[in-house]
Amino acid sequence: MSAGLGFERLGAGLAELVTFVTTDFLGITRGRSVARGDWETGQSTSCGWCPANTTITPFDLIADGSPFGSRGDLRLIPDRRARFRTHPMGAATPLDIVMSDVVELDGSPWSCCPRAFLKRALADLERETGLSVIGSFELEFSALDTSWPHAPAFSLAAARRADPFGPAVIAALTAAGIEPEVFIPEYGRNQFEITSVPAAALVAADRAVAIREIIKEVAQLQGFRASFAPKTAVQGVGNGVHIHWSLQDRAGAPATFDAREPGRVSKVAGAFTAGIVRHLPALVALTCPSPISYLRLKPHNWSSSYTWLGERDRESTIRICPTFEAGGKDPSKQFNLEYRAADGCASPHLALGAIVRAGLEGIRGHLLTPPIVDGDPTLMSGSELSRLGLRRLPTTLEEALQAFEADATVSGWFDPVFRQAFTAVKRMELKLVEGMDGDTQCARYAEVY
Repeated sequence: MSAGLGFERLGAGLAELVTFVTTDFLGITRGRSVARGDWETGQSTSCGWCPANTTITPFDLIADGSPFGSRGDLRLIPDRRARFRTHPMGAATPLDIVMSDVVELDGSPWSCCPRAFLKRALADLERETGLSVIGSFELEFSALDTSWPHAPAFSLAAARRADPFGPAVIAALTAAGIEPEVFIPEYGRNQFEITSVPAAALVAADRAVAIREIIKEVAQLQGFRASFAPKTAVQGVGNGVHIHWSLQDRAGAPATFDAREPGRVSKVAGAFTAGIVRHLPALVALTCPSPISYLRLKPHNWSSSYTWLGERDRESTIRICPTFEAGGKDPSKQFNLEYRAADGCASPHLALGAIVRAGLEGIRGHLLTPPIVDGDPTLMSGSELSRLGLRRLPTTLEEALQAFEADATVSGWFDPVFRQAFTAVKRMELKLVEGMDGDTQCARYAEVY
């Protein structure tokens, strides 16, 4: 083919491709590629998609009970503002992905598109309250199949033994237009964390998808695997996704901070938080959606286990984050809360959209800021837990699915087709791992995520 047909030659006749991607409610990014030149010149503006794709399990079997058969057609519509293009060190061609919306053939949003779900939630929040969400995702992951020597947690040695992995990650993310903030060797063996600067909620979710795909590619090019699975071994340290959020008004002023209120959480942010806390048992089906997610959600695990708002406490499910005010820095511009009951098996768009929906329910209901709990819920009496409104989060995926189905508000955010497809896939996952021991399950998910 000639360059005039939209192909750009790289080396020995390689063409550059752009991939239109969607990240389904399994948290798996799927898509189709076109020639870069064809897209940039407007010859390729969308591509076909199949409804049944969304009910493929992580193990590449279509779920029993899927509402989709062999019939039906959709389109992937790429969002030109959400393109992430980078050329990682050692890659033969650039990695070039564009976040896309899944639409019906008439162009209307498809009911099972997580990105469309987030966009609708944000639009409803702004229309009803005048508020928008600023967000950022902290992503933890494990490096597998490495020959690195042991190094202490959080140490310089742990970062340097992996060199040039960290610099290559930062370079690739920066080239893609993502604003990486901190690259951290974490507590677990061969575990890392990456953060990016806060951004508008849709941008933050798009970036979370791109970060995962870029890091996995950089790792592969350097001869090992990066896995965002919530557990890669039962006794290993879990990988979480911590979703930071704050509110701002139409003028762009911070709306989350109020020094006069408990925890400095403004009344509107408190109502938003209360909505999340009220619906947490159902939300975790969306934000911790794999069987092995619940190996991580345990007390005394620096993870989430109760419907708990805490201040600077990393065991709480929603954490009021600290501010750094040295030199007269304005705390209102830093102030945010962190949703900690999420992991890499979730769609960032679906997870953040569910948080926004629950928060909007709290504002609609004029809910009061939940009690800020200081202490260990596992040591509290039943009456004290009840007084503080603390409930244990689901301990298995099946419990979470039952909570999702029983919560008419949360399940009501979704079209019946979505509910059928989502629960069918999740229960098929449970069926496929039935009888496996925990480490075997972790190994299977580590391969996929």
